Amino acid sequence: MTEPVLDLRPPANLVSRRAVLFWTTRAALGWLVPLIGELLWLVLGDGGTPLAIVLVVTAVLAVAHLIVMPQWRYRVHRWETSEQVVYTQSGWFNQERRIAPVSRIQTVDTERGPLERMFGLANLTVTTASARGPVHIHGLELDTAQRLAADLATRTQATVGDAT
Repeated sequence: MTEPVLDLRPPANLVSRRAVLFWTTRAALGWLVPLIGELLWLVLGDGGTPLAIVLVVTAVLAVAHLIVMPQWRYRVHRWETSEQVVYTQSGWFNQERRIAPVSRIQTVDTERGPLERMFGLANLTVTTASARGPVHIHGLELDTAQRLAADLATRTQATVGDAT
């Protein structure tokens, strides 16, 4: 009897569409620090034209990042589960696909920071016996993350063995 071959196509499920706004907001908050610092330095200090140029370049980079990054991340980051595996895809230029057998799952956790709660999102972490570390699915709708965590926990309990 031959083993079934796993089709290494991209996982079927996209993260929540709300994750785009979440990633944009989180990135915008990160860009505020250098932009405010440069603006204060320009207004209160003696930066002159060179600092004004730096401020404009920073603002252009920030806008480009805020437009491109969330959309790119939304199109690339995917996930899927089956009876046998948890399968994820993530990355920017170097994309990684991770496949974790359900039989190797040790814990399933959901996590929500303040911004995730604001957008109704959650992250799922599936810890396995793998040396590569846990499998992460970021940007799930809360109910999807909770349902998926419960489903994976149930399937893990039904699997014979100790996941090592």
